[in-house]
Formats: sequence, structure tokens, C-alpha cells
Amino acid sequence: MQSKLIILGSGSSVGVPRIDGYWGKCKKKRKNNRTRCSAIIISGSNSILIDTSPDIRKQFLENKIKNISSVLITHKHADQTHGLFELRPFFWKYNKKINVYSNQTTINYLKKTQGYLFNKSIDYKPFLNGKIAKPNFSLGESNNKIKFKSFLVKHGMIKSLGYLFNKTAYISDCNDLSIVNLNILKNLNYLILDCLKIDKHPTHFNLDQALYVSNQLKPKKTILTNLHYDLDYDFLISKLPKNVLPAYDGLKINL
Repeated sequence: MQSKLIILGSGSSVGVPRIDGYWGKCKKKRKNNRTRCSAIIISGSNSILIDTSPDIRKQFLENKIKNISSVLITHKHADQTHGLFELRPFFWKYNKKINVYSNQTTINYLKKTQGYLFNKSIDYKPFLNGKIAKPNFSLGESNNKIKFKSFLVKHGMIKSLGYLFNKTAYISDCNDLSIVNLNILKNLNYLILDCLKIDKHPTHFNLDQALYVSNQLKPKKTILTNLHYDLDYDFLISKLPKNVLPAYDGLKINL
């Protein structure tokens, strides 16, 4: 069965343009108009969301996403988790809680900071289940399960999860892969990789570092995401090797 990944959001934590209309070095073009990072895997009746950005409602509407099976969260930061509340209509639609997977640290943090989404309260009926993303797990219908590996990467002072599925790795927030067994990231069809800026950054790969990782792992195709407003799409296209592409919102990848 043909599966696809849609890049719902390809921008950094402030998006492009910023809330004040600032585009930075990006031309005012569609492929530079970036919402916050998220993606969705669609395979048959499975729709597995990776991260819930603050822009998730807009992303779903623009990409005509009408179903969701489960959610994978990379880490606890606001640009990955502040769209969880927007998933409430799917609870109404299915009349069952939505499973949200991440590492123990992130699940604990979400239950502490957005506890009303997971636990009974006087305000809302809880509609999410917090689940631990094991190193190896499967999601989806019994006749169409997708196999995943989760692995920790360094993201500044915290750790973020990367996800491996269908010979595709999704690593959206990372500045160091030294704690990863790189053998699991060999022979990839797609590497979707953090690339925040041109200049070095303490919690994200910059352009040179992302290209170094791509050259080290040698996937068939690398797609750069989490792009800040100093990385113009046309500029990147002119500078990148043929097997490396900048992501843009709405990019569809056949897995």
C-alpha cells in the first residue's frame, strides 16, 4: 500500500513571516511562507501526526486532513505541543481518546502543563492518552501497521525524539547525533533533518552541519526542515547539492 508523508509545517518556532510581518531574508513567496514544524504520515486508513504545532488547525484545513489515528511528539517545546488542544474535534468524531506518544520526560511534562487534556477536570472532558514511544513499536490498523523506531537526539540542554519509519528518518530538532547508533540511519530513502540557520546555533543544526550529516549518512534524499527566516527557498535551491532539498509547507513525499 502506497504511503506518503506531508510536511505540514517547515518553519522554525516563530514561523515565516513572524507575527509582526517580518520576512527576514526570505522573499515573499509561497514556499517561504512557513508555519511551525509538523508532518503527517498517511497510509490507507492510518493518519499518524508528528508534532502538534500552534498552526495545526490551519495546516489540517489547507491540506484537507480529516482524520487522525495517533500522534507522535518529538519533544516538549511549545512549537511542537501547543496545538494539542486543536485535536479535540477528532475525539468528538471518534468518541475515543487519541493516543499521544513520546518519551517519558515529555509525556510527564505535558500531563503537568496541559493536564486537563489527559486527566479529568471541571473544565473539559479529557481526550488524550499519554503513551511511551518504545525503541520499537507499531501503529495502525492490524492489516496495515507501520513499524517505527524512536531514538533520542541532543537538542541543546534537552533531548528530542527522532522517528524512523519506511526507510525515512524524521529529525526536526537536533544539534548533535552523537548519542545515536548511526547504523539505524544508514540506507535511508529520506532524511528529514533540522536546519535552522546559516549561522551556528546552540540547539539546532545550521546549514553546514546539516549538510555534513547528510553527507555522512548518505540517504537517497535529504529534506531540510525547521527553516528560519534567514534561509530563503530560492537561495537554498541554488546552493544545495541535487540530493538535498529545502522543505516547504504542503510538500508531499511518497514513501
